[in-house]
Amino acid sequence: MRPRCAASRAARSRARVTPKETTHVDNLSAFNRGAASAAQVRYDEGLRRHMLGIYRNMGIGLAITGLVALLVASSPPLVALIFGTPLKWVAMLAPLAFVFFFTFRIDRMTTAGARTAFFAFAGVMGVSMASIFLVFTGQSIAMAFFTAAAMFAGLSLWGYTTKRDLTGMGTFLVIGLVAVIGASLVNLFLGSSLLQMALSVVGVVVFAGLTAWDTQRLKSEYVVYGNSQAAEKLAVMGALSLYLNLINMFQLLLGLMGERE
Repeated sequence: MRPRCAASRAARSRARVTPKETTHVDNLSAFNRGAASAAQVRYDEGLRRHMLGIYRNMGIGLAITGLVALLVASSPPLVALIFGTPLKWVAMLAPLAFVFFFTFRIDRMTTAGARTAFFAFAGVMGVSMASIFLVFTGQSIAMAFFTAAAMFAGLSLWGYTTKRDLTGMGTFLVIGLVAVIGASLVNLFLGSSLLQMALSVVGVVVFAGLTAWDTQRLKSEYVVYGNSQAAEKLAVMGALSLYLNLINMFQLLLGLMGERE
């Protein structure tokens, strides 16, 4: 019996944790929690700066577009030069060409160069959009823009905060966008106002979905790239994506609810 009791006491002695050891474990656990908390704070702050940078670039681009469009529309000589000659086709197609150029060249650009190219694109877009001031009333333009801006803000906020994975939406939205573009080209020859209205409604839904999807995608990209140089250029591309979503929603809503001069 004695050997067994001695072994039992020895086992209990080895298993017993002293107060000093307990304090050490607690301190280590608290240190790990503090380190994880600090890392999370740094990540949240970096993500906040990243998204604010995207929205800031987008906002500057929108301001440039609006200012250029207003200046061109208020100058009869410029209106006659651009929209009264074959230059109107250049004004209409230049933004599309610019997007393709920007998409394929951004990897070779510096961050400053990419940002400058985006702002230049916004100016070209302003020239192209100057014609809306010649067709629609100022009140209907303002109403369509603020409606689109409110939709954009709500959808972008939802895309940023939702826990739902929106990745699967991307394929359907891109297919929908291609279908709308293709049908719109066909309708250039058909001239159907009913079809145009239907395409505008579908287009608004597509770009609304793309706004939420792009916002979540941009948030996810920060997880991958962090504060690297690539992330800074992706922020410029992100500003372009969100800018195009808002501009297209605005134009489609203007076509649906705009009052002509």
